Amino acid sequence: MIKQPEYLKKGDKIAIVCPAKKLKAAIAPAIAILERWGLEVVTGKTVNAGYHQFAGDDDLRTSDLQFYLDDPSIKAVIAGRGGYGTIRIIDRIDFSSFVENPKWLVGFSDITVLLSHAYSILNTQNIHGQMPGTFEDASPESLETLRKALFGEQLRHTCTSSSQNRSGETEGIVIGGNLSLLVTLEGSVSAMDYSDKILFLEDVGEYEYSIDRMMRQLKRAGKLAKLKGLVVGAFNEIKTEDIPFGQTPGEIILELVKEYNYPVCFNFPVGHIADNRAMIIGKKASLKIDDQHTTLLYI
Repeated sequence: MIKQPEYLKKGDKIAIVCPAKKLKAAIAPAIAILERWGLEVVTGKTVNAGYHQFAGDDDLRTSDLQFYLDDPSIKAVIAGRGGYGTIRIIDRIDFSSFVENPKWLVGFSDITVLLSHAYSILNTQNIHGQMPGTFEDASPESLETLRKALFGEQLRHTCTSSSQNRSGETEGIVIGGNLSLLVTLEGSVSAMDYSDKILFLEDVGEYEYSIDRMMRQLKRAGKLAKLKGLVVGAFNEIKTEDIPFGQTPGEIILELVKEYNYPVCFNFPVGHIADNRAMIIGKKASLKIDDQHTTLLYI
């Protein structure tokens, strides 16, 4: 049974920590937004720390995350940014207190490691969404969906359909995140069960051949065969090669799922983009794709 942490209410205390890369700039504007939502915000030691490219060494990042996972007064832990580093500390975290008192974990990109682990091993819902380090460039709509997800308001995402879409309707538990990290987690205890799920994927800064390789790895592992639906978000900042690969990310994905019958949508507002809508991992949703619109409604 997947556990749902308590939704936030005004006056609740949340923490910002950095399990991966160090912040590029101060996050005071993001904290001000969270405070306008009625939340009390505390920041961990990693918010102002640096060790090479990381937000402090592995010991500091581990202890910082551990402290706020264990603190019963903290109702949500939001990653300050992604980058790289969460996989270096995930096996050092003691989640025993968290399991007894689950709280919302929020982030995306490299934080997919933490979100996937929390869903797969700890059986708790969490939120793939904007982080304080991305608030400044975030669309108002994406920040509003994060607020709604945290406070338990109805969450519905609608976007214009792509010509590549495969129409249909389905329901299922939503899972997903950054493709590179999901593939990295395969073979570990943190890997998700894809069967009967609505899977969403996104990535940034990859070569097209890399996307092809990762998608083929998921297919060979049987991860794509039993999905209820596939939601493809942004695959942006694609790297160029001297010899073109010959297929776009969308074409790669369509080719690899053509034998399956579930609905597929592209250009969904999730990923390393300004309009990165909040997705609740572990919660059931309905997905409807037609010629005009794609709608994902959490139920």
